[in-house]
Amino acid sequence: MYARDDIRKAMRLYAVTDTAWLDGRTLAECVESALRGGATFIQLRDKHASADELIAVAKELGPLCARARVPFVVNDDVGAALAADADGVHVGQDDMACATARAMLGSDKIVGVSVQTLEEALEAQADGADYLGVGAMFGTPTKPEAADVSFEELAAICEAVAIPVVAIGGLNETTISSLAGTGVDGAAAVSAIFASQDIESSTKRLRELVDEALA
Repeated sequence: MYARDDIRKAMRLYAVTDTAWLDGRTLAECVESALRGGATFIQLRDKHASADELIAVAKELGPLCARARVPFVVNDDVGAALAADADGVHVGQDDMACATARAMLGSDKIVGVSVQTLEEALEAQADGADYLGVGAMFGTPTKPEAADVSFEELAAICEAVAIPVVAIGGLNETTISSLAGTGVDGAAAVSAIFASQDIESSTKRLRELVDEALA
């Protein structure tokens, strides 16, 4: 079980997996590299995997994150998160409702929710979310359907809620500095980490940049 302050610290560099760039590597190898580089949170996201495949990978990644003392959640699939004994789940606006996920997982697990507006943020907090993912901050091919969120909206969300907030969407070495002054707790990255040929070095650089931006 992670306390809110622990989750807030874990938002600093939130790594979301993607199997599109494995290039002969296993996802476990890639996640290990990200952890060595300084990733503070891991989300398993694979929209193409079957439930059994997702559970198998989650069972492989969970212990890696536990050894690194980094929270590990599964995107969308509460059943897979429970079966693999992950630390929790992350749901979007079109996935399972936050309140339903909380009821299924209980109070000891983490529930994160993707939001794009202040209204959605307040609703998620009221429904028991432990943290919010806000974005997309910049255009991204990873989630082309996600509408861009203004930095003013991000700042308003951070000001209004008591739970941790991580920004996501197009955040990389060039754009992370834009988060300075918003009140956000950290940056989430997908391709900036997992598309790299040297994941550990790329993650280390991103961690340095986000620490600098949010100091």
